[in-house]
Amino acid sequence: MKRNLKLAVASIATSVAMALTLNAHAADVPESDEPIIIVQNNWTSQLVLSNVVGNVLSELGYEVEYVPSDSQLQFTAIANGDMHFQVEAWEGSMKSAFEKAVEEGMVDAGAHEAVTREEWWIPNYVLETCPDATNWEGLNACADQFATAETSPKGRFVGPPADWGKNYADRVNSLEMDFEAINVGQAATLWAELQSAYDRKEPIVLFNWTPNFIESKFEGTFVDFPEPAPECFTDAAWGPNPNATGDCGAPRGGWLKKAAWSGIADTWPKAWSVLQRVNFSNAQIAAAALMVDVDGMSPEEAAEQWAADNADVIAGWVE
Repeated sequence: MKRNLKLAVASIATSVAMALTLNAHAADVPESDEPIIIVQNNWTSQLVLSNVVGNVLSELGYEVEYVPSDSQLQFTAIANGDMHFQVEAWEGSMKSAFEKAVEEGMVDAGAHEAVTREEWWIPNYVLETCPDATNWEGLNACADQFATAETSPKGRFVGPPADWGKNYADRVNSLEMDFEAINVGQAATLWAELQSAYDRKEPIVLFNWTPNFIESKFEGTFVDFPEPAPECFTDAAWGPNPNATGDCGAPRGGWLKKAAWSGIADTWPKAWSVLQRVNFSNAQIAAAALMVDVDGMSPEEAAEQWAADNADVIAGWVE
């Protein structure tokens, strides 16, 4: 009841604040009755923030639809005009698919302020028994500590959903690590695995990313692998293993971009001006995820609360 009341108050406050900014802007929209299709993916911040953006467009008078999509195939759909806007494209897992779609006509709609990282991650208590685990070679020396019945004698790396496009089995093979990469079915399973291990102080190494709610709830650190370079994936002589490509990690300061259908500018020009100004910081994205994954809100509830907390940010998009 308290949460519902809080959200109702937040929604009213947000609507009033937004109305003051939106009324003049929305005087001659929508330019088309066709719906703007916003892509939704299977991780929390993306679900929340796509709703935030969609709500802003709806307030302006546009028809908005949300369509779920695979995190790799979505870019081809955007290039083809089957979907229209993606709010979170991550360099670490989506760079190749993103850049290929741009070559095919998809629009790079600009980078966010946020700086990203997607990598292997350990709780800090792991360093008590494996002090060099912040480096891949030090972690590998302690691989047996991470072994499970499923992977023994190798350690287990808990990987992301397979449709995120991250095949860590290839990296394990290229670096000749004593680990087996086991992908989970959904992001929630990553956090359930982490919480279970964290409660018992059991060794665990898993896929994590930033910005995310994890940094506000668990103490831990990313594992450093060789910094990536184009040659890592084309030249076997590059990197620690002279006989294999792919022997490197993910970018440590990656971009976070927006993707758009090339027809948005002509079909909904005022919406396009708003979408180009949409910009999120690390803290804003982490807050969006925390509302769902820690506070237990639905993505739709979290979008309302996020908008209430960031009315000045939204005003900057629609000026």
